[in-house]
Amino acid sequence: AVVSSSGINAEYGYAGIPFIGFGFLDNTIMLCAGEYIDLKLGATLGLSTLAAAAMGNLISDVAGIGTAGTVEKSVKSFLGRSSVLTAVQRESAIAHRWVFLGRCIGICIGCILGMWPLFLLKNEEEEDVAQEQPV
Repeated sequence: AVVSSSGINAEYGYAGIPFIGFGFLDNTIMLCAGEYIDLKLGATLGLSTLAAAAMGNLISDVAGIGTAGTVEKSVKSFLGRSSVLTAVQRESAIAHRWVFLGRCIGICIGCILGMWPLFLLKNEEEEDVAQEQPV
């Protein structure tokens, strides 16, 4: 089936937008949970920073399973259904490649945006310098 470039663009965007939400939530939850685990439980349980990060990732993945349907439903109810392509066109190899690319770019954008908690976290080196300087 021949697929127009406008149809591909519509499917590409429609497929990618929910993944911005997934990436955003995933990184936000992972960073917040990992930092909390590192600060509150790391020393008590003898966890390394990487172990705390892995536990934060576990929490984020479990939360992602729970929120995936909600994010997708919310986006699709806001956007409506992409009806530019027919069912046969949607199943074509070119459409599948562009949908995959849209999802990849969406998750990348979402993960970058989901790094916002890093702006709130104090760097240990900054804290050490602040403690050394007289007030």
